[in-house]
Amino acid sequence: MKNGLNNQSSMNSYIKSICDIMRRDRTKGAMQYIPELTWMMFLRILDEKELNEEKRRKSVGKSFTSSLKLPYRWRDWGSSEGKKRIELTEKGKLDDFLNFVNRYISPEEIKKGKEMGLIQYMKSFEKNPNASLRQKIISQIFRNLDRTHLAIERNLLDVLDMVDKLSTESIDDTHQFPLSQLYEGLLLKMGEKNNDGGQFFTPREVIRAMIRAVKPKIKVKGEDVKFYDPCFGTGGFLAETHVYLTNPELFGKDLNATEIKYLKQNAFWGLDNSDDAFPIALANLILHDIDYPHLGLKNTLSGKEQYMELFKDAPGQFYYIFTNPPFGGKEGEDSRVNFTFRTGNTQILFLQHIIDSLKDGGTCAMVIDEGVLFRTNEIAFVQTKTKLLEECNLWCILSLPPNIFVNAGAGGKTNLLFFTKGKRTEKVWYYDMSHIKVLKRSPFTLDKFNDFFTRLFSNNEKDKISDKSWYVDIKSIEKKNYDIKAVNPNIKEKIIPKPEDLIKIIEDSQKKISEGLEKLKEIK
Repeated sequence: MKNGLNNQSSMNSYIKSICDIMRRDRTKGAMQYIPELTWMMFLRILDEKELNEEKRRKSVGKSFTSSLKLPYRWRDWGSSEGKKRIELTEKGKLDDFLNFVNRYISPEEIKKGKEMGLIQYMKSFEKNPNASLRQKIISQIFRNLDRTHLAIERNLLDVLDMVDKLSTESIDDTHQFPLSQLYEGLLLKMGEKNNDGGQFFTPREVIRAMIRAVKPKIKVKGEDVKFYDPCFGTGGFLAETHVYLTNPELFGKDLNATEIKYLKQNAFWGLDNSDDAFPIALANLILHDIDYPHLGLKNTLSGKEQYMELFKDAPGQFYYIFTNPPFGGKEGEDSRVNFTFRTGNTQILFLQHIIDSLKDGGTCAMVIDEGVLFRTNEIAFVQTKTKLLEECNLWCILSLPPNIFVNAGAGGKTNLLFFTKGKRTEKVWYYDMSHIKVLKRSPFTLDKFNDFFTRLFSNNEKDKISDKSWYVDIKSIEKKNYDIKAVNPNIKEKIIPKPEDLIKIIEDSQKKISEGLEKLKEIK
């Protein structure tokens, strides 16, 4: 039976109805119910994924071993028809189901054959040396969870019943809508105004525009390329890169089996120091069909590590970096000492890290606060921008509309930087979108970038010049002490009259008014 989930709006409404049930209980904010729904949705879709894998392997005479054993598979306990679910919810067994989900038993009891609780079982893979890669990822998705946030069994069962309906079969046949879009609707909640999860969320329209502007490839000079985000948050940049590369209309061709396998297992790498975002990012990338997200839980700037097993054997440099470093951060001495140009400014340190992490010929698209571009009063800012322009070709700066990141807690002006390592910058092409108003009833959409794309991809340099786009050569930038802020030369500044001129204008106006009044009196 179809749920009528045929567009993003209907999916978001469905997700909201699940969240409403959770708010009846004690999961009041997005930072509580998003992690809760993350593990539920992940287990639901993992079960469907493994059922399909099992069918395919058996059809060619091969065996298949599920990542989870009975009774911990979703079909056993999450589905209303599951054997374990029915057993635990029989009349007279009050709270048995909650106990199954939450209970913890000692190692001694495990040896005696006592059944672990669901959450304990999922977390147990971390310390199991024989755990598969998928099982290790499962353990990390549950790393922050000791028990369900839902305290009332009926609420938990209602949520599970709704999550159980989220399957490939529940999507309207006329809309090939990936289940990852359901999770996208959930993550949007993290970017809502005044939400403490906004720090992890970059508007997807901005991410998609950044990727389309770069046009990433899978191979360069015969070498498989790797994609990196040094502050991955909920994994949006990596997920959207995978969407781009696997969409023939965007990428330009269908991928072969080898390329698809490579993207699933080896292409996507990232670091972040947020213990809250880490499991959410893992689930997000797996739901986007990336089987092995090479994510590490680490402070990229200080080097302090928490969990790096999935990131081991990472290359020292990458061919593509898409990222949005945190706004307004201040780093301590433990981070500053790792960089040539020392400062407490988080974005400046990330910019140095990104330049050093790019291969020659590699390209980065990043979001940056406008203050970084025009500040010249601190030597580390000037030195880092000098490094950028001398080691890379900064081929575009795009000035975004004001307030585009206001939901993420950043009301200041932001820009996009596009640069390729290996050649010195000779001139920078600027594009100005700051005139676009971003309002609740007129949200920022991808079509706003249409003129930008047309001019960016034009082979005729004259076409790149308009009232919203212009070039600045490197000598002009050097003269301004590496102030690279986008200042549109086509917009004339309003001339504010001097006080004495204003007085004369007022006096002349008063004189004309008096003369007009006198004429009116004569008519009487």
